[in-house]
Amino acid sequence: MVSKNLQKYLHALQTKKYRQEYGAFLVEGAKSVLELLASDYQVECLLMSETFYKENRQKIDKQPFRAEIATPEELARVGTLQTNDAALAVVKTKSNDFLYAHPREYALVLDDIRDPGNLGTIIRIADWYGISKIICSLTTTDWYNPKVIAASKGSFVRVRGFYVDLEAYFGEILSKNMPTNIYGAFLEGQNIHKMQLANTGGYIVMGNESNGISTAVGALVNQPVTIPRFGQAESLNVGIATAIVLDNLRRTSLNESP
Repeated sequence: MVSKNLQKYLHALQTKKYRQEYGAFLVEGAKSVLELLASDYQVECLLMSETFYKENRQKIDKQPFRAEIATPEELARVGTLQTNDAALAVVKTKSNDFLYAHPREYALVLDDIRDPGNLGTIIRIADWYGISKIICSLTTTDWYNPKVIAASKGSFVRVRGFYVDLEAYFGEILSKNMPTNIYGAFLEGQNIHKMQLANTGGYIVMGNESNGISTAVGALVNQPVTIPRFGQAESLNVGIATAIVLDNLRRTSLNESP
């Protein structure tokens, strides 16, 4: 049985304030927890169903953290998923370490992405296309929000995030007088289907779900691009738009085989 103190702790971690205070977050569901166990994240404790334990006993028994059996009903009650017949882990957050794109590497930049589902999906998309660094504005939703972690489907263990004031960040990078490709997705720009993204690396900026890239950050973009529209839809979901841009990046610049 999950103790009352542990239940209180798990419920607290569902809010950003306490995730920051305790330096911990929740990972739920079989796939995400299994990805977690194979990563370098530090696990505090693991609650799991008896079935999950039996199926993964060899992976779990050698771990140094506290592990307890819980019923699927308890897992659902103390977590955020409506149903969870597998596992729930409490994990230590990582420090907000500075990230930048190395030569011939692209990093993704998110300007004020507010929806947790969108952020989680973008993390998963970045992982698919081999992007391992995401630079987030300070107003982008919390990386460790349970909905973000769930939507990333385990990709959060391979993609790192860094939260920073984007104006100051790009200002520092551009002050070094090094040629830097900063692509940004706008309603007007170069047709991404008809251009080749540079193989020297750089940054790809995606903007807010409703307002796009902010004026201040947009002023720093030196390569505006657009996804051509053939129908009447007003806009694309930012996750879908990110996938299209990254697909064109891989198709035109890096020539990588799957």
